[in-house]
Amino acid sequence: MIRLAILEDDNLVRDTLAAFFAQQDDFINTLIASSVPHFFQQIEAQAKTVQSPPDIVLTDIGLPGMNGIEAIPLIKKKFPEANMVIFSVYADSERIFKALCAGAVGYLQKDAPLEEVASSLRLIYKGGSAMSPAIARKVMEYFAPRRKFNDPLTAKEQQVVLAMVDGLSYKMIAERLGVSLETVRQHVKNIYRKLQVNSKGEVIARSIRGEI
Repeated sequence: MIRLAILEDDNLVRDTLAAFFAQQDDFINTLIASSVPHFFQQIEAQAKTVQSPPDIVLTDIGLPGMNGIEAIPLIKKKFPEANMVIFSVYADSERIFKALCAGAVGYLQKDAPLEEVASSLRLIYKGGSAMSPAIARKVMEYFAPRRKFNDPLTAKEQQVVLAMVDGLSYKMIAERLGVSLETVRQHVKNIYRKLQVNSKGEVIARSIRGEI
């Protein structure tokens, strides 16, 4: 049996998880808590009885008070063998890598079907690691060698960048440069490709840092 602890502050999500895993033949819910203090309160209460530690702790990030990432080292200190798995709506690189650095062995998104979540937890229990596809993609992109484009920005593209820094909309950029809105969009697409960025903010930040 896989001993599972659930740390989730959303009542509906918590109850749904608890009910689902209660129906799985190979899982047993050992602890269900709504916050980190609540988690440790239950641990203290269970200490008075014979209670096996959890094999997996499935935790949300956005908990009241201490968040799920901050809780990882504290829980690992109490249960060194427990597998910490993040279950969150967040999919940004900062939280992903903070969680992994803190000791998480899995990072699953809340929109994943519960059957997939269960399969991932079974894999983790057997010694593997699991991530939702979007999370895994971000990790792979982080470690993959950066493609380098030797194609510099054209004079017109540089003017578009300067207009972005000035805070102009695409329509205003088109008026400034005397080109069509579609031409501006194509310049922006080329700029993103050459600079290997995905947003206007990244272009502006790189320009301000003198990297363009």
